[in-house]
Amino acid sequence: MVQIIWLVAIVLTLFSVGYLGYSRYLSQFVDLDDTRETPAHKYEDGQEYVPAKKPVLLGHHYSSIAGGAPIVGPITAGVIWGWVPALLWIAIGNPLMGAVHDFTALSASLRHEGKSIGYIIGEYVGERGKNMLLWFAFLTIILVVAVFALVVGIVFNAYPEAATASLIYIGLAVFFGAYLYQLNLPFVPGTVAFVVAMFVGVYAGIQLPVALFEPAARAPANTLVLFSGEGAWLPGVGALGANTAAWVPVILVYGAIASALPVWVLLQPRDYLSSFLLYTGVGGALLAIIVGTVLGSSSEPLVTNLEPYYGFIGRSGAPLFPLLFITIACGTISGFHSLVSSGTTSKQLNKESDARLIGYGGMLGEGLLATVALASVAIVSPDVGSGIGLALPTFAEGGGIMLTSLGLPASFGGPFMALVLVSFLLTSTDTAVRLGRYMLEEIVGTPETTAQSFATDRFGNAAVQAIPAYILITSGSWVTLWQLFGGANQLLAALALLTATVWLANWDRSKQLISTGLPMALMTTITVIGLGWLAFHDNLYVKFVQGEWGEAGPTVFAQASALVQVAIALTLVGLALSLVYIGVGNIRKARDRSGRAVADGGDPGDD
Repeated sequence: MVQIIWLVAIVLTLFSVGYLGYSRYLSQFVDLDDTRETPAHKYEDGQEYVPAKKPVLLGHHYSSIAGGAPIVGPITAGVIWGWVPALLWIAIGNPLMGAVHDFTALSASLRHEGKSIGYIIGEYVGERGKNMLLWFAFLTIILVVAVFALVVGIVFNAYPEAATASLIYIGLAVFFGAYLYQLNLPFVPGTVAFVVAMFVGVYAGIQLPVALFEPAARAPANTLVLFSGEGAWLPGVGALGANTAAWVPVILVYGAIASALPVWVLLQPRDYLSSFLLYTGVGGALLAIIVGTVLGSSSEPLVTNLEPYYGFIGRSGAPLFPLLFITIACGTISGFHSLVSSGTTSKQLNKESDARLIGYGGMLGEGLLATVALASVAIVSPDVGSGIGLALPTFAEGGGIMLTSLGLPASFGGPFMALVLVSFLLTSTDTAVRLGRYMLEEIVGTPETTAQSFATDRFGNAAVQAIPAYILITSGSWVTLWQLFGGANQLLAALALLTATVWLANWDRSKQLISTGLPMALMTTITVIGLGWLAFHDNLYVKFVQGEWGEAGPTVFAQASALVQVAIALTLVGLALSLVYIGVGNIRKARDRSGRAVADGGDPGDD
């Protein structure tokens, strides 16, 4: 057994080197300049383009990118292949690939009026490439909304304390937004007062848990159950249980409404306040590991109870390559982050130099969350398994054990870490819906029909995303779609890196393209092989050839679901390879030209 402190030490060392060295180089490489007017100031409208103080925007960005995936992925990978492969992918891949991906997506958007990566690549490769990438991103967003809404429902069912505290801090965020933007009251005193009130809300959640229907067995005895009965009329109740099935539509409606509000009403103040909860949870867990090791104050030894390496095939029969690199997406590299960076963050950046901390540093922060998740599973060491059902209780239980080193009882630490998880998820859910609206608005352009007007309307677009997401959840197909979510997410990361590479190639012929081009080539290769494995091995070979359909057998629904997965996987691969082909062709043409293509790295039409 190895002390957990060594996992943390490796990650902190490599992340520090990355931020102090590589991010400084990248900032100079993309020529961040505070004398330039950012899109937030140039197009300030009080709705989407709103300049934000650096700590406020960091809170929004970090909360939005760090959802449930950096917890589910590392825990699943650690259990299957051991903690060493998972740790190395996080510690090395994050600063060299993931943080570069987030930072360059944000920087490119800054130079293109706060537009999305789809718009940016369209400026260089044409309308066809733009629409292909935007449709790819929009369909990925629907998967993101479905997965995150489901995870929030599962957490609220397992930890009703989190439901109460979440309702309280959402209400506090609305008041804080009015405090800052309508009343123009002092920032620091307001921060102190509302952060204290938020932690009081955490205590209130523990004292008065709330559930819609009868919650999970581990829920406190004093839980307030609002509705009686088994909720048999709820869609998806058979697979999810009444309480989870009831929370899911509530979360989707919340996400739809929150995404339509001006960013100052809820998004900015809520993400800023919740960031203190998130920093406390992640930082507290890391501090607890250090304290528990140095002082030996932990009630249980903080050591790894997982094996370092379970072999290339792993404990579930899955090959380490390429599946490890898809299983751990968020925490190392995630395409969803490029949508946040170029969708909401770039529209709120106060000055260009803030991009280094928020873009590059924010991704390192998510890597620390992934490290805490991996440490949790290494301490608890559950039986082999994967997915949401294993990850959520393991993260809360392992995090609670860590916090005992700081003198907190496990009965408090577990629910607190569940609240940390929900804080990430709620912010990611409505941010994803907002980003989906941006995607569809860019695809449609100026609406000419009633259907197009509905699709680009703030509330109509939210319905376009929430309804199919709800169908995916309640049909039970979310379990089989998790791998597709991971594959789509990683392919989107490759396409975002392709966009950055195309931008750099057209900006200046002398720009080196290794920093973005090499990660792009690696992620494209890994993900194409991974989705091919999912389509041909996990579905066609295992199910149709070997006949391994599980306990339910080869039902019509199971066979249709398998064929749909194959079709989706191959469609994603074809779409991505087509875009890579178009993008590489543009890069070659740009390299054939002489001199600088775009003096300031912006729209080539500006030259």
